Amino acid sequence: MKRIIFAVSLMSIAGAASAQETPSSGIELSYNAAATSDYRYRGISQTRLQPALQGGADLVHEASGWYAGAWASTIKWTSDAGGGGKAELDIYGGRRGQLAGGIGYDAGVLTYVYPSNRLGQVAGFASANTTEVYGQLAYGVALLKYSHALTNLFGYVDSKHSGYLDLSANPGLGNGFVLNLHAGRQRVAHNGGASYTDYKIGVTREFGVATVALAAIGTNAGKAAYASPANGKFLGKSALQLTVSKTF
Repeated sequence: MKRIIFAVSLMSIAGAASAQETPSSGIELSYNAAATSDYRYRGISQTRLQPALQGGADLVHEASGWYAGAWASTIKWTSDAGGGGKAELDIYGGRRGQLAGGIGYDAGVLTYVYPSNRLGQVAGFASANTTEVYGQLAYGVALLKYSHALTNLFGYVDSKHSGYLDLSANPGLGNGFVLNLHAGRQRVAHNGGASYTDYKIGVTREFGVATVALAAIGTNAGKAAYASPANGKFLGKSALQLTVSKTF
């Protein structure tokens, strides 16, 4: 149960603490917690179209732009595929800052860890654990990000050097509402049938006690490639997603 308790514990910590800064070091520590109707990552449900609990912590050195963090969520897909495990833990670090002309950048490395997953022992699968490097450029409300896999990608055999391209924009609508627009392309190396495009159109509003986001999400992923092993349901189907989150 430790892998599940970790995600819940992060949320408990967040409920008891607020963002903290050490004046002498300029390092800020913040926490986040969320509940979502369906954990979608790159358009694909990680929870068999069911809700998830999520939480994390971030450490930022504002002066230099260096940061590190960890984030966790409950999941179902590794267990459904026969590999066990019911949690995802993301560990990341990088640096963000400003370039000339008002262009922001963000570059770093992210490792997705699936505790107790044994997917690599299941025929037809590699380990679920995945490491990517990423680079992002932002201008105004728009951003362009590319993530490149240094390992096999999320259990796909011989999928090293897969890539994901993300184009997003988050313009304000007034009265506290923000429009969320996203289009992405997942290329799975040597697994053409698993490559796909995803999209999101949503709106977010901060209510003080929490932030609420409602989004329409969908993909053109192959139904055979992304059918749940547990019940055969298509994990990339178009759907509405509701998320309630809080940053402390």
